[in-house]
Amino acid sequence: MQKQQFFATAALGFEPLLAAELIQLGAIDAKEERAGVRFSGDLQLAYKVCLWSRLASRVLLPLASFHAPDSDILYAEAQRLDWAEHLAVDNTFAVDCTTVHSQINHSQYGALRIKDAIVDQFRSRCAERPSIALEQPDLRINLHLFKDQATLSLDLSGDSLHRRGYRIDGVRAPLKETLAAAILIRAGWPEICAAGGALADPMCGSGTLPLEAGLIATDTAPGLLREYYGFIAWKQFDEELWRQLRDEALERQHAGLRRKLAPIVGYDGDARAVKAGWQHAQNAGLDKVIHFERRTLREFVAPAGARTGLLVANPPYGERLGDENLLPPLYNLLGEKLTKQCSGWKAAVITSNPQLGRSIGLRAGKINTLYNGALKCQLLQFELNATNRWQSLEEGAGKAVKKPLSAGAEMFANRLRKNLKKYRKWAGRAGVDCYRLYDSDLPEYAVAVDIYGDEVHLQEYRAPKEIEEHKAAQRLQEVQDALPQVLDISPAKIHLKVRQQQKGTSQYEKQSRRGILKEVQEGNCKFLVNLTDYLDTGLFLDHRSTRQLVQEMATGTRFLNLFAYTGSVTVHALVGGANSTTTVDMSRTYLQWAEQNIALNHFDPDEEELIQADCLDWLEKVQSERAAAFDLIFLDPPTFSNSKGMTGNFDVQRDHVELLRKTVTLLAPGGTLIFSNNLRSFRMDADSLPELQIEEISGKTIPLDFARNPRIHNCWLIRRQ
Repeated sequence: MQKQQFFATAALGFEPLLAAELIQLGAIDAKEERAGVRFSGDLQLAYKVCLWSRLASRVLLPLASFHAPDSDILYAEAQRLDWAEHLAVDNTFAVDCTTVHSQINHSQYGALRIKDAIVDQFRSRCAERPSIALEQPDLRINLHLFKDQATLSLDLSGDSLHRRGYRIDGVRAPLKETLAAAILIRAGWPEICAAGGALADPMCGSGTLPLEAGLIATDTAPGLLREYYGFIAWKQFDEELWRQLRDEALERQHAGLRRKLAPIVGYDGDARAVKAGWQHAQNAGLDKVIHFERRTLREFVAPAGARTGLLVANPPYGERLGDENLLPPLYNLLGEKLTKQCSGWKAAVITSNPQLGRSIGLRAGKINTLYNGALKCQLLQFELNATNRWQSLEEGAGKAVKKPLSAGAEMFANRLRKNLKKYRKWAGRAGVDCYRLYDSDLPEYAVAVDIYGDEVHLQEYRAPKEIEEHKAAQRLQEVQDALPQVLDISPAKIHLKVRQQQKGTSQYEKQSRRGILKEVQEGNCKFLVNLTDYLDTGLFLDHRSTRQLVQEMATGTRFLNLFAYTGSVTVHALVGGANSTTTVDMSRTYLQWAEQNIALNHFDPDEEELIQADCLDWLEKVQSERAAAFDLIFLDPPTFSNSKGMTGNFDVQRDHVELLRKTVTLLAPGGTLIFSNNLRSFRMDADSLPELQIEEISGKTIPLDFARNPRIHNCWLIRRQ
């Protein structure tokens, strides 16, 4: 078979493990890259990786690579490919896009141009076109843009490979199956299992870790249960080759299930989780291999007769208010159980909270960095022997809490102290308890530190490719060491996120499901923020001065807030004395949040107009009935949007002229439109809007804590001539 290049994507931290796995599967020239591994082999190998890889998320077959500095070239180059070689006209397809450091900097727009190129090619040849299907398309195409270099690939996996096929619909796992496999492989489970060792998970939830351990122990291909792959409807699909690989995998599974294995057990105090675990095991054919039981951590005992093994756990990281008090004892109890029940075993515990990890009371021999979604986590590995003595929280209570900072951490701490001295007094005078304390002030420490009362929202910017992962991890740890000491807060009150270029609206999508809202003060207004669930908290701090401007202009006005998010600008308008407010956003979640913000400031949400709608569609529909209906309008559209609720896509640079014309029709004579956006390369096309008086006020709307970054947003006052 012909040798080809492939790329297997994976979560950060998986790369060396994935490279080793691919070589074991027969790959040639496996080369680690950020978030994946490039490798060579034939089509049989690609099918085999889709079937057998426990770590890969997707397997991509590159079709073409070319320079694409703009969308027209991207479109033209995509049309050079003969898509009829891959896709039938009666098939469905979808396009995914990622873009990094490229002039085409909107992933959904890049995907749209590829879709257009494919559809137009089919129309020109046969007057028909294949349809789009976002869920399980016959063919999934991947576009990756890096520094204007485009790579077009077929996604042979079709759907993320972490979906093994055994999970019950609606049961959400705290860990992806690929992360569970990475934890087990890092912890040496394949070797422990081969030597006759057992496995126990004392907080198993719906069973992801024991189930992945069972698949490994029985030599079951993780993709054996999946019915959908991206290559099944591909025109070059080799059905006979795939059948042979599946038959071989079935034979290996049957042989593995006949082996005598040491116990694999999962315990949890939640009966519903245990029931789901049993159902998952039955679906996976592992109900005779894995034992699930309702049992609390305090009731945990090692499986009878198991002299060696691996204890693996994914305890809670600190999800609810009060957890900072409840969780250290839980982690300490876990350490006690490890010592007393699992002597001679190994243990692996994953957590995103290093302070909680230290509460286990044991010395970790190895610490690996892995990502659970956007959360950067530590995998703590322990040797449970006589020399690793467990320490209770009471024993450690008299010891100094503060540890000496490294030279790098001390350098970061000094900058924090300098910034704190500058901003804390200013924030106090302004009555503001949420502000940006630090934003990559030192190039080595590429993080943003936002203060929200007595808590911190810490965002780690994705490090450049040339920065080695261990060096970036070390610097982040130094940041996490310095912050509690400088700010005199518990590490549990530091909420870490990883900020990178997002697809579409993913910055607004949930990272977890904690739902905890915290009240913060902004001058004479109060707001609710969420520091855990989203990359953004519900309050854009860089718009603080713009919100204040709205408040100053709002007296006696009829106010309209478009693309309103959580309604913070509406609150300022109400506090400023607006006679009426209309708030429009597509998200029901954010409109409910806006209602809460309005009520928090002692206004009645039922007396205000809150409309759930696509703002672009709403503007189109109300051109006549709402003409000249508003005295003050705040318009802050996204840079790009192609969300499910929209009928088309929106690009602020391309579409701002039409958007402003439609919005201005709703403006009363003498009224003012405040237009803002966050596209740093944005250029206002004033020549196309001669009927408007346009005054840029960007510099006047940048707050002191964002002055280091004057391009954080753009802002204009717009009135009719």
